[in-house]
Amino acid sequence: MNDAGAPILEVQGLTVALPAGGDRATAVRGVDFTVGRGEIVCLVGESGSGKSVIAQAVMGLLPKALPVTGGRILLQGEDITHASAARLRELRATRMSMIFQEPMTALNPVMTCGDQIDEVLREHTRLAPAQRRAKVLDIVREVLLPDPERMVASYPHQLSGGQRQRIMIAMALVLDPVLLIADEPTTALDVTTQKQVLELVLQLQQRHATGVLFITHDFGVVAEIAHRVAVLRLGDLVELAPKAQLLQRPQHAYTQMLIGSVPSLRVDERAVDPAAPLVLQVKGLHKTYADRRWFGARHNVHAARDVHLEIRRGQTLGIVGESGSGKSTVARCIARLVDPSAGSVRLGNDDIATLPARTLRPLRRRVQIVFQDPYRSLNPRRTVGDAMIEGPMNYGLTRAEALVRARALLEMVRMDASAMERYPHQFSGGQRQRICIARALMMEPELLIADEAVSALDVSVQAQVLQLFEEIRARLNLAMLFITHDLRVASQVCDTLAVMSRGEVVEMGPAHRVFGAPQHAYTRALFAAAPGRDFAFGAQAA
Repeated sequence: MNDAGAPILEVQGLTVALPAGGDRATAVRGVDFTVGRGEIVCLVGESGSGKSVIAQAVMGLLPKALPVTGGRILLQGEDITHASAARLRELRATRMSMIFQEPMTALNPVMTCGDQIDEVLREHTRLAPAQRRAKVLDIVREVLLPDPERMVASYPHQLSGGQRQRIMIAMALVLDPVLLIADEPTTALDVTTQKQVLELVLQLQQRHATGVLFITHDFGVVAEIAHRVAVLRLGDLVELAPKAQLLQRPQHAYTQMLIGSVPSLRVDERAVDPAAPLVLQVKGLHKTYADRRWFGARHNVHAARDVHLEIRRGQTLGIVGESGSGKSTVARCIARLVDPSAGSVRLGNDDIATLPARTLRPLRRRVQIVFQDPYRSLNPRRTVGDAMIEGPMNYGLTRAEALVRARALLEMVRMDASAMERYPHQFSGGQRQRICIARALMMEPELLIADEAVSALDVSVQAQVLQLFEEIRARLNLAMLFITHDLRVASQVCDTLAVMSRGEVVEMGPAHRVFGAPQHAYTRALFAAAPGRDFAFGAQAA
């Protein structure tokens, strides 16, 4: 084993091949970097840049279709590039561990959380059951989960997203590995939960002097935790530098482009025409779910309480808040995907809150939604053209007329008309989201709802899609409802901002006022939790 001053992880000239027949020959090409004890190195880059391939190569999890064809990976001086499967199993959890992006898919749904942590100890130690139990409870306390006894007895679906991620961290650190790899561990979390998880990773990393390889596309997270930053583009390492130097004085054009795409939290006043027609008016909206328990007992969950909203033509209203705050519930009530429990939802002159389902059909076209995951929003067995023309044809347009409109809208979202003959899997995530936007516009809606529509996209693609939303709003004079947990996204597109907590709108007003001088304590806490809030990126530092 190396001395204390040597790097924990050394990646030397790493090259990983891609299957033959693709546009590129390699997924990763000649990559060099190190991670020291107690150091956090962030890997950043767009989808397809090779970030996760490097992480999987270090962990020995690459599929056979992606072989390591060059270079070395040294873990405390031991070359693990071609280590046997048995040796890699010995090293995982004991010397290197990984936290995955989505804990719900990474955790076993039919095992309790305690049993899953205990499984690591059973496989790698000779501790007695009582000793393992004590160690499981100790690590659960260390990751600051409440009521450890209840947590270890719970199944993953019984915990919140932040709690599941803490269980993953506990599993990763229960045997004190020297290297922790975190692959987008906060992407799906709201801003306050994200802050808690980042603070926890920092505390544990400092307490255990662990080296951390942190993969992310969120430069706010990079600004919050990184010591050094490595930038990947199409498998090449294009820049490696200390955090402050790279974020404020990037040298490579690609790094400059990425950092230039980071939305600012500074919001300028945006003019809203008070005389514009009122498209949506929500008054006293309530949504209550009855949670049925054993023996007929009922527990009511108030997902939305007394919500009041207005959106005028040409205006964008943003709703922000933590997971479970009621944002998406309000959107689904407005679109009548779920029935409100009380209140009114006026779309123009029509109150759609209590209309029977059979009378809603003529009104459906007036409200369209762009969802978070474009891949799941599109039918994988239908071409883009067929997906786009289905709605208008259901409302009386001929196929020829619908195809003409589809081509025009694809051009509006900067997609080639040839996309109509292809299938969803043949496009990137950003392209699929553009297609979903075009499909929503095919119905010529009065109100467009975007529900976390850019949260899964890279920062550069996100910037392009946000600009596209703004152009479409201005060009078509649309009313838009924009739901997001990302405050930087909200700052770019929203004229008016509503902040939700526990089903209630706790603050609402012009976006520049809410961002500049938040009044409610919850709003102030939400903004204070935004990662990298006080850090000036690139040109923003000027």
